[in-house]
Amino acid sequence: MNTKVTINRLRTGVPGLDEVLGGGLPEFSFNLIAGQPGCGKTTLAHQIMFTLATPERPALYFTVLGEPPLKMLRYQQQFDFFDTEAVTRAIRFINLSEEAMAGDLDRVLRRIVEEVTTHGPSLVFVDSFRSVVLANAAQQTAPDPQTNLQSFVQQLGMLMTSWQATTFLIGEYFDETDANPVFTVADGLIWLRQSVMRNSVVRKMEVMKMRGQPTLPGLHTFRIDPSGVRVFAPAISHPQGEDHAGSIPLAASSAPPASTSSSRVPMGVPHLDEMMGGGLPRGYSLLVAGPSGSGKSILAAAFLAEGARLGETGVIAVFEQHPNRSRNRLVTELIASGQVGVVDSRAPDLSIDEIVMLLLDEIRRLKATRVVIDSLSSFELSVAPTFRDDFRESMSRLVKAMTGAGVTMLMTSELEDRYTDLRFSPYGTAFMTDAIIVQRYIEVDSRLRRVMAVVKVRASAHSDELREFHIEDDGIHIGSRLVDQEGLLGGRPTRKALAGLTRSDPERGLL
Repeated sequence: MNTKVTINRLRTGVPGLDEVLGGGLPEFSFNLIAGQPGCGKTTLAHQIMFTLATPERPALYFTVLGEPPLKMLRYQQQFDFFDTEAVTRAIRFINLSEEAMAGDLDRVLRRIVEEVTTHGPSLVFVDSFRSVVLANAAQQTAPDPQTNLQSFVQQLGMLMTSWQATTFLIGEYFDETDANPVFTVADGLIWLRQSVMRNSVVRKMEVMKMRGQPTLPGLHTFRIDPSGVRVFAPAISHPQGEDHAGSIPLAASSAPPASTSSSRVPMGVPHLDEMMGGGLPRGYSLLVAGPSGSGKSILAAAFLAEGARLGETGVIAVFEQHPNRSRNRLVTELIASGQVGVVDSRAPDLSIDEIVMLLLDEIRRLKATRVVIDSLSSFELSVAPTFRDDFRESMSRLVKAMTGAGVTMLMTSELEDRYTDLRFSPYGTAFMTDAIIVQRYIEVDSRLRRVMAVVKVRASAHSDELREFHIEDDGIHIGSRLVDQEGLLGGRPTRKALAGLTRSDPERGLL
């Protein structure tokens, strides 16, 4: 009878990594963590080790030529994951520099065997394994050094498997395309990179290989901060109702976005719900586009305030000025009361996946149902240059992630008013959103006036009127149509013909 072997998956303790790995790290696997110097290999290995090591599951960490243990520990203890007590209870550091300097792979292997036999570890780390290889190559006189290296790696892999140890080899490799016996023998291959563009540096990770389980393909950005490594997996891959660790339920509704026959979300601006056919359908994404100063942020604040009035919580992501220091008193009060959470990352070189993860964390924390992003224009400038060419794709992933979280989202976008054409988005992304409101400036009788229109509410009837609005201390007030004007969106507006008056009035026009 055939019996299917179940492979236990270990939780690495690195936020986002388990999801990229396809559910965790296979127990007893033989893994390589590779990449250029400075990309975070040792930090990643230590974070995994301090998470997994216990007195019942001890770890051996072999250091070679890279750094002596005392120096390594002095730097690594700066991270939150470092546990001084674990070093004495569950983790043992062993220096292999003497054996490695001799360039004798058999001697290195014998020392590893001795230590493994003596201590019986469940976790084994060799850092830097590349140093062993280079030392061997320097001393090697045999005609085929690769043969000895392949034999060494295979023996080490068999040894660790027989001891039922989960093993990690850490090494500096510059080109993953090189033929290398280590890549062939390894069960898992995690490659770390640093993408440099202009003055921007972004760290990226790729799981090139993980036997026995599907992993998330592609490059995944990660950041190293005082807590350690944090991986930003693609938001659209998150199963609905789970967070990036796959265990915490979403606070927001896990139901699909509401249809037009379901409930509507009040906007908080008098008469705007009427223009939208009864409000914004719950679960929709709304784009509010207009020139600077036209009232986009004020409309967004009213949207959050109306939610708070109805007992809903919200989240706002800002990329210009901190809401607590902004002139929008309403947003400041909502944040201070705890009814609105803030995503205001000042970290350089952001990625879309990092922002989405921060948003989802706040949504879960507050059980938020309304989200505001103010503004997309500033968000684009905050994103690392390496992602800007794909900003349209990034926006699609952002919208899908928020839709999957079951929230209703409002985004603002700076839109240059050219007065000769009618545009809805500077990114060509208007089709991704479910609804669009456009704000414009007009000049009538030598006065600057504002108008807005509901351009789109997907699968719902809505007004096609161009309505004037005013901004007062208490917010936006929508007025009536400018019935005596026509051609407001064109280059030469005119006053409508009335009894006894000419139709043309060349002194009235747009700015």
